[in-house]
Amino acid sequence: MSFPRMIRVRQKFDATRVMDIPAEVHSQLVSLKMVSKIRSGQTVAITAGSRGIAHIDQIIRAAVDHVKSLGAIPFIVPAMGSHGGGTAAGQTQILEHYGITPEKMGCELRASMETVIVDRTPQGIPVHFDKHAAQADHVLIVGRIKPHTGFVGDVESGLHKMMLIGLGKHEGAKIYHRAIADYSFMEIIMAVGASVIQKCRVVGGIGIVENAYDETALIEAVPPEQFLARETELLKLAIRWLPRLPFNYCDLLIVDRIGKNISGTGLDTNVVGRKYNDHAATERDNVRCKRIFVRGLTEETHGNATGIGLSEFTNQRTADAIDRKITAINCITGLHPTAAMIPIAFDTDREVISNALHTCGLVEPPQSKVIQIPDTLHLAEVLVSEAYLPEFAGRADLEKLSEPTDMAFDARGDLRSVVE
Repeated sequence: MSFPRMIRVRQKFDATRVMDIPAEVHSQLVSLKMVSKIRSGQTVAITAGSRGIAHIDQIIRAAVDHVKSLGAIPFIVPAMGSHGGGTAAGQTQILEHYGITPEKMGCELRASMETVIVDRTPQGIPVHFDKHAAQADHVLIVGRIKPHTGFVGDVESGLHKMMLIGLGKHEGAKIYHRAIADYSFMEIIMAVGASVIQKCRVVGGIGIVENAYDETALIEAVPPEQFLARETELLKLAIRWLPRLPFNYCDLLIVDRIGKNISGTGLDTNVVGRKYNDHAATERDNVRCKRIFVRGLTEETHGNATGIGLSEFTNQRTADAIDRKITAINCITGLHPTAAMIPIAFDTDREVISNALHTCGLVEPPQSKVIQIPDTLHLAEVLVSEAYLPEFAGRADLEKLSEPTDMAFDARGDLRSVVE
């Protein structure tokens, strides 16, 4: 069959960014005046999550150095719920891939899946907290603030989520996700967050907001009593800076890779428009992708293919790369089992695209609206089919980098990635 011809496009986003990461972290932490709260010789647990946060190793190292400058003893705890297969070794390995090791950070890394129950919320929900963090004199929460892929609220993914899901480990993540069946996301966030701040000696937080180029755009130190208010405001900024597809409709979205370092659901539902329904856009989504084809997994995801179930198509090599146990643990913990379902798989990308385009309605394949992206975190350069050409008019945020060319398949019949 004939395929659509593709055009390489560059998108222009707001490029606000922090130029000197360590200096900004230090400056922000100074503003917290922790010197009046942390005594020499006391321990400070610093959280490190599993998301692919830009410059996370620099941010954590700068926080470690600042704590040391106060005469205190910092140590790092993995704060990532059930990720890494729900094991301490798996979570330590994830941090190693981000350059977060005892040697590089200059302090201990204490990893455990054990929790202690520090409180119960007014709803009766047990509040789980990482064993090592619970033993520290103080806890410093480090987290990126951005829209959640499944929930909507004044706060979504950020400092509160790190306190709940991250430091709650596997047991906490399970009980909080189960509680969502009976209580709203915000009720749980506020109840558990308030309990953790009160009971677990949280000394402050470092909120991170990234721009659409996957760069650190803002770092802000937040006192614990302002977590809710500041996270609410920073979420609005994160939404404004979120990367996006160049057009809000496509017949077929081709995603070169998904992974937990890209998004909680492997591919960001805020970008692809499947936040409320795994396989169809709703009236609350801003984007509508009729079909999605996932071509691969990131190395950093270690076989965790959470989100593969949001696509209709994949290739056999991706299906073979899935660690089904790790993926199942993550999706069941998050009460999102459909995210682990394996879509239709064909041996080659050519077969996938041919079959996918035949399910898109009456439009002939060469005239189909197709977008190919590296992943949902890196959208500065993408490929779009020539059917979009009439929509380029008046778009100052789009730069055409090539003329329409045939889809680039290799000898085996697999498609070239957007970035190679």
